[in-house]
Amino acid sequence: MFLFAIVVTVVAALGALFGASLWVLLTFAGIRHSIPRRNEDFDLAGLEPRAARQRANPAAEFYAGSRAASLLGASLRRLEAVAPGWVTAAALRLFFTPLPWKLAARKEIPSRWTATEWPFESVALVAYRRRGLEAGRPPVLLVHGWAGSGAQLLHLGDALADAGYDPVLLDFPAHGRSGGWHSTLPQFVRAIHAAAARLGPLHGVVGHSLGGIAAMHALARGLPARALVLVAPSAPPALFLRWFAHSFGLSDAVPDAMRKRIEAREAVALAHFEPEWLGPRIAQRALVIHDRQDRVAPFSAAERVTRWLVDGRLLPTEGLGHARVLKDRSVALEVVAHLA
Repeated sequence: MFLFAIVVTVVAALGALFGASLWVLLTFAGIRHSIPRRNEDFDLAGLEPRAARQRANPAAEFYAGSRAASLLGASLRRLEAVAPGWVTAAALRLFFTPLPWKLAARKEIPSRWTATEWPFESVALVAYRRRGLEAGRPPVLLVHGWAGSGAQLLHLGDALADAGYDPVLLDFPAHGRSGGWHSTLPQFVRAIHAAAARLGPLHGVVGHSLGGIAAMHALARGLPARALVLVAPSAPPALFLRWFAHSFGLSDAVPDAMRKRIEAREAVALAHFEPEWLGPRIAQRALVIHDRQDRVAPFSAAERVTRWLVDGRLLPTEGLGHARVLKDRSVALEVVAHLA
């Protein structure tokens, strides 16, 4: 029994060491690979892609772009056969961590905006508001996507402020200047509800990428708001889990196991983030803006969302990608017009 206990202890220690090594390797690989070097290098952190090539698996834009990530995938595939539980745990830790890190993606906020902190769960949420606006303006909440930040939405926020609204740009947990290093889509939803509780009934909600899916879920669960704008809405999480696993060459058993753990941890079914569930429960007028060349969130995701919305309209764009769409003046005018 003593020998058996030693063996178990050693195996557990090796598992912990592997998990820590895995985490450090991919985290720093992700930082190295994603820190922008030229203007055209930006995409997920706020600007545009490195190259115009399309990839069949959008998750590869986050996780499969470096040699270290490729080596990690090979290690995970070998380990999956003998220790699938370890692989699931390591994959979940990576999946819950925005890459690039918020420190690498953080951008300076113009002086015309001010940052405010709100306590939320175990972290502080940061929100940005325009200085000098008179009280009583209709509040509009703007939320970013995975590995993004509220600073990505400054151009839309300025357009809304100029149109007479009170735009509030939120940094989700583990993003931008908010606290924490790990987050989940259900936590995004809870953060939206927390922000609305502070701001009062919202005139509108604008959500980019995964933030759009979170906004849809919040509205489907009764968030008070008059109108919704989705910019480049992402694919639902169940599909992205498969893309994530496949970007490392893992079998479908891994995303299936990840899904079960996520649903148990968050006490929500991932099916409740599918357009077929969300759309019929959203009564608000919805504008869906999506670029046909978006290589991070496929255009088909917007078509599917629009198809299931009760009162949805799809506005396609051309050549703006996943993030430049947030800075386009014509897009901003469409957002303002929809909220009017």
